Amino acid sequence: MKKIILLLPLLFSGIIQAQEDKPQAPNIVVILADDLGYGDLGCYGSEKNPTPRIDKMAAEGFLSTDMNVPANVCSPSRSSLLTGRYPMRNGHPIYRAHYHSRVETVFGLHPEEITIAEMLKPAGYHSFMIGKWHLGFDIKGSHPMDAGFDQYWGHPHNYSFTGYKTSKALIRNRTIEETNVPFTEITPTYNREVVKFINEHPKDKPFFIYMAHQIAHSPVAPSTDFAGKTKKGKYADFVHELDHSVGVVIDTLKKNNIEQNTLVVFLSDNGHTGSGSSAPLSGGKYTTMEGGHRVPAIFYWPGTIAKGQKSDTSISSMDLFTLFADIAAAELPSDRTIDGKNIKDIILGKETKSSHEFLYYYNAHTLQAVRKGKWKLHLPRTKQEQPYWGKAGRTMRFYTLTEPFLVDLENDIGEKTNVTKDNPEIAKALQAQAIKIQKELGGFKQLGSDQRPGWPAAEIQYK
Repeated sequence: MKKIILLLPLLFSGIIQAQEDKPQAPNIVVILADDLGYGDLGCYGSEKNPTPRIDKMAAEGFLSTDMNVPANVCSPSRSSLLTGRYPMRNGHPIYRAHYHSRVETVFGLHPEEITIAEMLKPAGYHSFMIGKWHLGFDIKGSHPMDAGFDQYWGHPHNYSFTGYKTSKALIRNRTIEETNVPFTEITPTYNREVVKFINEHPKDKPFFIYMAHQIAHSPVAPSTDFAGKTKKGKYADFVHELDHSVGVVIDTLKKNNIEQNTLVVFLSDNGHTGSGSSAPLSGGKYTTMEGGHRVPAIFYWPGTIAKGQKSDTSISSMDLFTLFADIAAAELPSDRTIDGKNIKDIILGKETKSSHEFLYYYNAHTLQAVRKGKWKLHLPRTKQEQPYWGKAGRTMRFYTLTEPFLVDLENDIGEKTNVTKDNPEIAKALQAQAIKIQKELGGFKQLGSDQRPGWPAAEIQYK
C-alpha cells in the first residue's frame, strides 16, 4: 500500500507535465471581404488599389490563384463557407429576407446545419462573429448565436435604406445597441471590437473569429479617415480601408504574442460588382463565369505556413470547414455529406494536386457549369432559369446559352473560346456528371436526393 501511495504523486505529476507539454490548439481567424474582385488587390495585380498589409500577408504566407466559392452572391456563399457544404445541400441556395418586397418565403440557415463554430466548440473554442451575417439573422433559429457563436457584434445584413428596424443598426449579441448608424462608422467599430476581444481573451483558450466585412459591397463609402486617402477614387479608398483593417488584426495578434499560434485566412465571398475588377477573369458577381466564383484567398500562419507560396491548385471555401477540424483536433460530423476537403498539406506546400475531382457552379437552384481540372463546361440555360438577381448579370456573356460551351481554363482564363467540337468526349463526360450531380443536389425545378429544401421562417424576431 505504501508503494502505491508513493507512486501516486509521480503519476499525477506525469499527467500534469503531459498536459503542459501538449501544444495549445491554434487560434483561427477568418476575414471575409464582401464583393471583392479577384483583381482588386495589389498581390493579384491591381495597380489602382493600395493594399500593402494584405500584400505583405500574402508574401509571408500562401496565396491561392484558384480559390473557388460555391455561389456567386453573398448568402449562399457564406452558408457554404460555414458548413462545408454546397448551398443546395445546406438549404440556402438563395437569399430572401422579409424586407424585400413581395417575398413569399423567408430563408435562413437551417438550425440543423452544423457550422464551423459549432464544430469547434467541443474542442474548447470560443467563437466571436463580427460583421455581416446575412443568413437569416431575423429568423428564429438562424441567428449567429443559434449557430454556435458565443458572441456577436455587427450589422447583420446589407446596409439598407429601408424602414426596417435593423437596416442601419449595430447589434451586440441579440440586442440592438445602436440605430441609424452612418455606414462610415461601421467598419471602425469592427476594428475596435476585434482588438478588444483579442486583448481580453484568455491566452490559454483557443478562439475562432469570423470577421465578415461590408467592404467592398455598396454603398462605396470609406470612413472619414480613408476618404480621399489614396487619391485614386472612392473604391480605392474603400479597399484601402479593408486593407488597414486586416493590418489591425495582424498587429493585435503580434502585440499579444499569439501570431505564431494563429491561422489567419483572408478571402472574398464572391466576385466583384460595380467599381471592382475580376482581371484577368471574365464575369463577376451574379454570373457563373470565373469572375463570379474565383476569389482572392490568402493563408497566413507564421512559423507553420512557409513564406512566399503561390499556388494554382484548385481549392474551395468549403475546405475551410475540414481544414479547421484537422488543425483544431475537432470531430467532423459523420451524419451528413461534407463537400469540403482537408487542404492542410496544400497550404503547407506538401501537396499540389486538388482534392476536388469536380467543382459545381450553381446560380441559385440552377446548375450552370461543371469543372474538372482545367476543363469547364457551361451548360445551356434560359432567362427563366436565372434567379431574381440574375438580371444584374444579363449584360454579361452566358446570361442565356443555347448549347454547351466547353472552356480550357489553362489556356483561356477569360472563357472566350468554345472548344466543344475539338473535345467532344470531355464535353460529353462533363454533361453526364452534370446530370448525375443534379440527381443528388437538385436543379431547376428538380429536387435532389441529398438536397435540403429552403427553410422558411417560423418566426420573425425583429419587426
